[in-house]
Amino acid sequence: MARNAAYHWDLFDPKDYLRRNYAPFLDVDRRILQIVRDFFSRQSFGTRARGVDVGTGTNLYPALAMLPFCSTISLLEHAPSNRAWLSEQLATGDGFEGVWDKFWHVLTEQEPYGLITDPWARLCRTAQVRACDILRPPDGEKWDVGTMFFVAESITTVPDEFHAALRNFCGLLVPGAPFAITFMENSAGYEVGHEHFPGYAVGMSRIRDELWNLGTELEFRSFDVGTEPLRDGYTGMILVLGHAK
Repeated sequence: MARNAAYHWDLFDPKDYLRRNYAPFLDVDRRILQIVRDFFSRQSFGTRARGVDVGTGTNLYPALAMLPFCSTISLLEHAPSNRAWLSEQLATGDGFEGVWDKFWHVLTEQEPYGLITDPWARLCRTAQVRACDILRPPDGEKWDVGTMFFVAESITTVPDEFHAALRNFCGLLVPGAPFAITFMENSAGYEVGHEHFPGYAVGMSRIRDELWNLGTELEFRSFDVGTEPLRDGYTGMILVLGHAK
């Protein structure tokens, strides 16, 4: 087993990760996005709700899913290369390399997403890229809604760091804040560019146990790999919806 600090996060290649994972719009991403969209649309948010996405990397659909409800969205990211990519995308505001139009189209099938005429301009105004290691989270700040997609099991092979990532994420949220978390089920790790990054092989039973004391009104969904798996070395995806304790 190797801890998070053993990996070269400064060598993470955001463009390669984007190409491998999100340039093809997979049906499983569509299904996850629809469920998260409908969940957030059922919530009651204040007029100036603050959103947080942990470990954004090059995945912008969690932030897009929070967009209609938030006055600000903090994109907390550990890898310097990913922060640079995100900052560049937010500075240009040109549709984010064209990848996300299909994702946004799925969101607009439900109000209030369809009321946003220029999602890219709205995201550029709303989102803030910040350096953050979820294993050493910021003190004192709290957010009103949160997402963490494919992060806790993708930063370590060590159980206590996986647990810490989940605990720290939920600790960033005000009590009652809605959240969405996703996992690669039984991940064996993944390649980005010429670097190997970790995977913690976790399944539904362990995820239920981990989140039992961290959230309320929990909903668990599982998705098999389907006919077009992203890569070898995982058995499916898991989505958890709930509210922070």
